[in-house]
Amino acid sequence: MTLDLPAPGLVTLADVREAATRIQGAVLRTPMVPAPVIGRAAGCEVWLKLDNLQATGAFKERGAANRLALLTAREKATGVIAMSAGNHAQAVARHASLLGIRATIVMPRFTPATKVVRTESWGATVVLHGETLAEAAAHAHALALREGLTFIHPYDDPGVMAGQGTMAIEMIEDAPGLDTLVFPVGGGGLLAGCAAAALELNPGLTVYGVEVEGYPAMAQRLAGQPVAVGGPTIAEGIAVRDVGEAPYALLRSLGIEVLVVPERAVEQGVALLAEGAKVVAEGAGAAGVAALLAHPGRFAGRKVGTPVCGGNIDARALSNVLLRQLLRDGRILRLHFDIPDRPGVLADISKRISDAGGNVIEVKHQQLFGAPTVQSTELELMIEVRDAAQGNAIIAAMEAANYVVRRG
Repeated sequence: MTLDLPAPGLVTLADVREAATRIQGAVLRTPMVPAPVIGRAAGCEVWLKLDNLQATGAFKERGAANRLALLTAREKATGVIAMSAGNHAQAVARHASLLGIRATIVMPRFTPATKVVRTESWGATVVLHGETLAEAAAHAHALALREGLTFIHPYDDPGVMAGQGTMAIEMIEDAPGLDTLVFPVGGGGLLAGCAAAALELNPGLTVYGVEVEGYPAMAQRLAGQPVAVGGPTIAEGIAVRDVGEAPYALLRSLGIEVLVVPERAVEQGVALLAEGAKVVAEGAGAAGVAALLAHPGRFAGRKVGTPVCGGNIDARALSNVLLRQLLRDGRILRLHFDIPDRPGVLADISKRISDAGGNVIEVKHQQLFGAPTVQSTELELMIEVRDAAQGNAIIAAMEAANYVVRRG
C-alpha cells in the first residue's frame, strides 16, 4: 500500500504521531534528564534530551527512518540517494540498511575520512564529488534523475520533518512541566517538526530556534532580510545557507522566533555540557545550551527543555574547546617572565607557584633566542589553578618577589 506524504509545509501533530509509530523500535527513545549544572549557569530549570545517544550519534535518524518507511515498494526496490557531509548521511545509510534498501550518499571531497568510513560501515555506497555542499547536492540530484533513485532531503521534506518532530512529543511526555523548548536550526526540519507537534500538544509553550552568528539564515529569512552567511564555525551541523522552504513556511505561520548566538557561546555550551553535565556534544548539538547562556533574560526562571541533538565531535576539536574554556575561565594561566640567567631562579619561581596552590603543567625555557640580553632568559609557564582569584594571587606573589611577569 502506498503511504501518502503530508502536504508540503503542513506537518501536524497527527503526522508526527504516525511517524512515532513507524519508527518505534528502529530509533531509540532517548533519555530526558534534568541538568542542574546547566540550570545554575543559565538561571533557569533545564532538561536535556540526549539524542546524542542514537546509534549514529544524532537526531537525524528520526527523520530518515520515517521518510524511508514512507517509500513505495517500487522506490524501495530502486534505492535512495542523499547528500550530506555529516549526520544525515549516516542516518540514511543505517536505516536503509535495516530495511534492505540500496543507499548512495554523495559527500563533498573535503569530507573527513572518518565520516566517510562511518557512512560506508552502515552499508551505503559513498560518492565523493564537488568542493562544496552545493556541488555535491547537484551531483546527487543528477544521479537520482539518471538512475531513478529517490532523493532523501535532510530537512526540506514533510516526511523528514514529521520524523524529527517525534523528539518534541517525547520531551513533553517525559518532562510535562516544561514551559519553553529550544531547538537548534540548520535547514529547519527539526525546529519545524517539533514546533508543529509541541504547539498543537500544548499551545501555551514557548518555542525558540537557535542559530550560530555566522549562519543565521533562518532568522534572516523570517525577518525578511537577505541571507548573508559564511565563515568557520564549530557548529558545522547547522552551518546552512539555504534553509528548507517547507520548514520556513511552517515556522513563519507559527510565528517562531529564532535566536542567534555567538561562536563563543557555542564553545561554552560544549564545554559546560562536557564538564558540568558529563555529556559529549558537537557544536550544533550544544546550540540550545548556548542560547540559554547567550540570552539569559529570555529564560530566567523558566522550565526549559533542549536537545543535545548530536555528539559527533572530533576528539581534537573537543580537547581544544575544553582548553580554550579553561583559559577563558582563568583556570589555566599562561605567564611570561624575563628572568636572570643564574642557577636557582627557575626553582624559586616553581616553589612560589606551588606554595600558592598552582600546578605547573608546561615549561618553555629559552636562553639563546628571544631573551632581551645574554644575561637573561625568557620563561613561559602554563599553570593550572582553581579559579581566576587563585591565578591573580599567584601573579601578585610573583610581583611581590620582584619578578616581572605578564599574562600570555
